[in-house]
Amino acid sequence: MTGLLDQRKFYIDGAWVAPAAARDLEVIDPSTEEAVAVISIGDQADTDRAVAAAKRAFPAWAATPPAERLAVVEKILSVYERRMPDLARAMSLEMGAPQDMALEDQAEAGAWHTRNFIAAFKNFEFIRPLGDHAPTTMIAWEPVGVVGLITPWNWPMNQVTLKVIPALLAGDTCVLKPSEIAPLSSMVFAEILDEAGVPAGVFNLVNGDGPGVGSQLSVHPDVEMISFTGSSRAGIAISKAAADSLKKVCLELGGKGANLVFADADEKAVIRGARHCFYNSGQSCNAPTRMLVERSAYDRAVEIAAKVATETAVASAHGPGKHIGPVVSKDQWDKIQGLIQAGIDEGARLVAGGTGLPEGVNRGYFVRPTVFADVTNDMTIAQQEVFGPVLAIIPFDSEEEAVAIANDTPYGLTNYVQSQDGARRNRLARQLQAGMVEMNGESRGAGAPFGGVKKSGRAREGGVMGLEEFMDSKAISGWDLGAR
Repeated sequence: MTGLLDQRKFYIDGAWVAPAAARDLEVIDPSTEEAVAVISIGDQADTDRAVAAAKRAFPAWAATPPAERLAVVEKILSVYERRMPDLARAMSLEMGAPQDMALEDQAEAGAWHTRNFIAAFKNFEFIRPLGDHAPTTMIAWEPVGVVGLITPWNWPMNQVTLKVIPALLAGDTCVLKPSEIAPLSSMVFAEILDEAGVPAGVFNLVNGDGPGVGSQLSVHPDVEMISFTGSSRAGIAISKAAADSLKKVCLELGGKGANLVFADADEKAVIRGARHCFYNSGQSCNAPTRMLVERSAYDRAVEIAAKVATETAVASAHGPGKHIGPVVSKDQWDKIQGLIQAGIDEGARLVAGGTGLPEGVNRGYFVRPTVFADVTNDMTIAQQEVFGPVLAIIPFDSEEEAVAIANDTPYGLTNYVQSQDGARRNRLARQLQAGMVEMNGESRGAGAPFGGVKKSGRAREGGVMGLEEFMDSKAISGWDLGAR
């Protein structure tokens, strides 16, 4: 315990409490491979205690007028913005986000989502007329109940705010289980909600792992909904576990994004795509990890992408700058190394990076930014989610072939199109099998839903659809339009 940050506590029913069990887990700094904190792993008694608190708090919170719930969330945003440096430091320690990126992107993502939810909620109609054809039929949106929120380590505050904030606005009460690999920022987040005056029991946090607290929430009879972000494998397991209690289950899972680069793409398209692939050390489910390039522009694209990889600095998360940091853990590092080796063994042409640590590095879970050319879509690196800074480049000869390659994946989260031909972009946007399509470097607008299809899950997080995801709809006939 000497020198370690002691975080062996849970936030339940408006207070920090000691865990029921004594199982501890060290949090490892991926830049140094050293333990920086210790947390407790919850057991059934901890989960039951948190769910019971949320269940007790639900009737009063659900009955709280929307304007009052909004005021609480606005206070959360105010405290969150002040505590962003603390959140950033926690994320640099727990998952290796570089210092500047942790503040400007990782922490800021949570503030951005919260602002967007506030804007969407101000115009949200909880009771809406069905239409002019049925003037006394109304659609009412009502809270689900107690919701279990299970979040990953790669974008901690991004995912926590995409779940907690709409749940609170909807009138739900919740139990959050953050990733046990990266729990420290969520502990800060719990402090933020406590300072903001969230009523006791409305928000609860229990640290734990998937087989423990995650599974306990998934089968708990008093949990009405599970919202999960993570791997497709874990999402399938959660769906099966939740089936017996017929819970509402919303899953945001993996991706294997295709970036279709046509010969008429703008001059920065390849640079933009490669940088996006390597960003956050490749640990983003929506990363454009397959770059599909029209044959006439292919050789030049390979050259540019290799140069971007070579020029991408890799360094400790605790220093300033625009470098990328380590991947989150030794297990992830080993997995990525195995997939890079599979690319080599299966005949892809390695044009940058490769296996092993970057030059001059002898500790930390750092991965060399890697580019493979001459990849075929049946190769392991084209089908499996690497979740590291590894780009696979695939040539194509026609628009139809590009679409076929892009859609030939079990995933369907985000695809990308780079072309100056507007009609082509519009065609492809409809043909690509994905929950999101981003074109010519334009990001989704504020409040646009984030989510996928196929094995990427079918959650829709953010904005109005993200609010509706945490509610149930009710059809009411015979509404008295004159009553108050």
